[in-house]
Amino acid sequence: MRKQAGQKVRSARCGHRWRGAGAAAAVGAVMIGALAPHAAFADTRPDRGVQQGLNALVHADGVPAALASVRDRHGHTRTYNAGIGDLATGAEVPRDGQVRIGSNTKTFTAVVVLQLVAEGKVGLDTPIETYLPGLVRGEGIDGRRITVRHLLQHTSGLPDYVPYLDDEPRSYTPPELLAAALRHKADFEPGTSWRYSNTNYVLAGMLIEKVTGHSYAEEVDRRVIKRLALRHTYFPKPGEVDIRERHPHGYDRSSADAPWQDVTELDPSWGWAAGQMVSTNSDLNRFFSGLLSGRLLPAAQLTQMRTTVPAEYFGPGARYGLGLVSKPLSCGGVYWGHGGSTTGYETRGGATDNGRAAELAVTTQPGDPAVMRHVDTVVDRAFCR
Repeated sequence: MRKQAGQKVRSARCGHRWRGAGAAAAVGAVMIGALAPHAAFADTRPDRGVQQGLNALVHADGVPAALASVRDRHGHTRTYNAGIGDLATGAEVPRDGQVRIGSNTKTFTAVVVLQLVAEGKVGLDTPIETYLPGLVRGEGIDGRRITVRHLLQHTSGLPDYVPYLDDEPRSYTPPELLAAALRHKADFEPGTSWRYSNTNYVLAGMLIEKVTGHSYAEEVDRRVIKRLALRHTYFPKPGEVDIRERHPHGYDRSSADAPWQDVTELDPSWGWAAGQMVSTNSDLNRFFSGLLSGRLLPAAQLTQMRTTVPAEYFGPGARYGLGLVSKPLSCGGVYWGHGGSTTGYETRGGATDNGRAAELAVTTQPGDPAVMRHVDTVVDRAFCR
């Protein structure tokens, strides 16, 4: 989901409203970040294709900045960047800076729900009505027929709330987000089709709070962030509009020839459990690698998470599990991740079963699908070098 400056919402994986936009200098003669390998990876050859790909995203595709992190199967990491981190000042792109990760948040949410399944506190095929009685009702919508699995796999038929939010930025509560969706009829009968809907993960977050008696943010922090020592990952507090650590600014513009607007500061509450988190490329690599290696879930729940249905929404050959996407690689096999689209930032990447991980972020939401294909190509290069 995403909201662009002065425009109606357009369908996307996840997004957020922006606040305090100011015109910034258009991308002109951009500065390319020098290659500066992580010390632990300094004795290996850099992924030239990754750096070249980032350079092309800036020079040819016109994104303000691009950042990437590649982790080998031994846990050694190399970071890359290109472009300008702040168009107003010309500041360089922070090495492995924090970005808003949009719908990658959904994977964190799914992990917590599946941990509750493993603990016997939640049933995957139990109706959401059992945990949130009387809450999920609408035209063609009945929580007694929608299971937890339907929510996590986007097979519930629940309409996405994003197109129905106010144009003006403001804070939202989870019940407000849910109510925006329930005023509209179901997309289809539960379990009969697949359609991406952020409403599913708002309900999953509400489920977590009801079952645990704690806030969603507390559970994600305790069960995932601290367990994997994701030191640069967090769920913003209510009303928190800044990004805490060093970060490239996020940008948006109304058309290809319009000036860039700085949309870094925003209230991300309209993403909540579907897309509110902040992280770095390297932390996301650590997260997806840790998930696939079994550090977060027992084998039975990880198998459920990786049981997929077709989801061409994410690209040719993509499939969706329970908060986890598989995408084919040009060199064979697949990688597992999610991706996120939010005002000012796009992120793509994940990890493979052999321990390699790669994540890429650009500091705008490219309106041209060709640009996102180029982003996917760079991610593929990182895995298939």
